[in-house]
Amino acid sequence: MLVLTRKIDQAIVIGEDIVVRVLDVSGDRVKLGIAAPAGVLIMRQELCEEIRQANLEAATASPHDLRAILPKFRARAVRAELPKDS
Repeated sequence: MLVLTRKIDQAIVIGEDIVVRVLDVSGDRVKLGIAAPAGVLIMRQELCEEIRQANLEAATASPHDLRAILPKFRARAVRAELPKDS
């Protein structure tokens, strides 16, 4: 693992077209800005792990198990909807 030290408004470049910039530091929290091409998937690690675990459960689940987890994904879909323009 590469470990770097950056100050606010400083950045690192990954490859040729991904820039990660430190926007703010407050206590133990760091706010990062990431500029990347539209085709690059950027996801928080804990969400990635949650999706991976859900995929494993779905791959090995019986039809009864799938009915039990369906409400969880429906709730996520409702929260993920974008507001419609009026």
